[in-house]
Order: sequence, then C-alpha cells, then structure tokens
Amino acid sequence: MSVTIKDVARSANVSIATVSRVLAGKKEAYSDSTEKRVKKAIQELGYKKNIAAVELVTMHSNVVAILVPTPKTNFAMKIIESIQTEAFKRDLSVIILFVGDNDEEMQVKALNTVIERPVNGILLISVELYGEAIELLKNTNIPHLFVSTAVDKESQFVSSDDFKIGYEATQFLINKGHKEIGLASLEINSFIGHRRVLGYLAALKDNHLTENKNFIFEGDYSYDSGVEALNHYVSQTDVTAIIGASDLVAIGILNTAKQLHISVPDDLAVVSIDGTYLVDIVSPRLTSITQAFSTMGATALKMLFNDTTTGPHHMYVPFQIDEREST
Repeated sequence: MSVTIKDVARSANVSIATVSRVLAGKKEAYSDSTEKRVKKAIQELGYKKNIAAVELVTMHSNVVAILVPTPKTNFAMKIIESIQTEAFKRDLSVIILFVGDNDEEMQVKALNTVIERPVNGILLISVELYGEAIELLKNTNIPHLFVSTAVDKESQFVSSDDFKIGYEATQFLINKGHKEIGLASLEINSFIGHRRVLGYLAALKDNHLTENKNFIFEGDYSYDSGVEALNHYVSQTDVTAIIGASDLVAIGILNTAKQLHISVPDDLAVVSIDGTYLVDIVSPRLTSITQAFSTMGATALKMLFNDTTTGPHHMYVPFQIDEREST
C-alpha cells in the first residue's frame, strides 16, 4: 500500500494540514524544527507527492496542453520542440493530444480531456475547430491560442500570413518567367487553404494572368497528394511551375517527375511551402517558402500568458523565400 500524507503526519506528530503546508513551501506557517521532522518522515516513509491530487484541490497547474491534428506533414514537430523549450524555462510541463483530421468528435473528446483537469493553457497547432468543439473552447475559462492558424481577428493566434504566402510564392515564379503555375494539394475549404488560394489568385490578377481552375489541385498536404497532383497536371494542363502546399507534397511532385522523366527545374519548377529540413535532403534541393516555426512556438507560449489587454492579441510571424535547385 502506498504511503499517504496521513502516514507522514502521524510519523512526524503533526497535523495533515501542517504536512500540506510543508509540501507547498509555506514557510511562514511552520517552524524550522517542524519542517525537519516532516521532511525526515517523508524520507523514511518514501512518501511521493501526488501532483494530480494537489492540482485538483488547488485548481492550479503547471501543465500546458497542445492539441494537434493527425500528422500528414512534419512541420508541427518544430513548433512543439520550441514550445517545450520555452515551457521548460517556465517550469511548465507539456501534454499532447491528437484531434484527428477535421474530426469534430475527436476534437470534443480531446477538449473534454483537457477541461477535466486543471491546465494553465491550451495551444492548438494548425487546428480548425468545428461545431460543438468551437462552443466548448469558447465556454472554458482556460487561456488558449491558435498556432500556425490565423483563424479570425477575434481569436488569439500566432501564424504566418497565408494570403501573403500564396501571393509571394506565385509572384516569385512569375518573376522567373512562369505564366502557367499550379497550386497543389491544399484543403481549399480550410482557412489556411482558402487564404493561400486568394493570395495565389491575387498575384495572377496583379500580373494580368488568366485564372485556370485546373491549376488549383485540392488535396490534404500529404506526399501521396503530391503524387496525385503531378499526374493531374501532366494529364490535364501545361503548367511549367507548381507550388506544393507542404514539403511532403513538393517531394511527392519531385519523385513523380523523376518517374515520368520530367526534369526539375528545366521542364518544371517546384516551390515548397514550409521549408523544414526535408527540402535539403532531396535532389534537387527544393526552393521553399520557409516559415519560422520555432519562432511561432516560442512566441505562442509567451503570448498565452500575456495580458491581452496590453500585449498583442494576434501576431503574424515573417517568412522568407529560400531559393535552391528546384527553380
């Protein structure tokens, strides 16, 4: 049987309340001799403090919950790593829950799991909530912030500007002389996908280029979706350049191009959105819209605990274009 706080109190000849005060470090409430007796009893009995129980009683926690979708791309890990680093500096622990792929039921289940225990805050990485999950998050008093998703001006978020990503990726290829440019494998009806499409179309319009619906290929940001995208473009279009919605999409396009004996960049230019380490371990190395994921993660944790009446309510993190061998 495990040792309880009652056992410690009996051994030290003090009240349970006194043991709790010693465990909480409230030195003004007990003498040095009492502290020594309690700590000696704890050591001799091998008592372990039940952190979860303390959190439930005090309603105070040092835990931050991260909600992430089922991974189809690899960018989220960089954000999580930077959150973990910043959390360690603040003596915070991190728990991670997966919310599926646009799955309202899984989103609700994950949020209920978080709400049922005291947490300091919730960070939602590239999560777009649906239905009941939206109301559930709104009705909780737990501070929360969206990361890598600029959901709306009413929500607190830190993200890249996806309209600008779509615009600048397209403008980069136009400046290279391309006029028939594909935008591949994004979820068009999601907030991120919709904003990137709008940016892409705005760049075409500003350069007096005609919109072609066949040039926008809907997908799910995965490698397989990149493969499907290039097969679509080859069979139905004459595109000379493609913007891949993620690094994995771009790699799917690149590998399929090799199989079809399409030379990159001589016959086809490829630009990737994300710019993780993957762009440097393929051949040719991929030109990328490189997002500052580490900055996003660290900034998100800082913003989560800022006073939003004085600090920023939302923030766009700058990105850059890194030209490599695929363009």
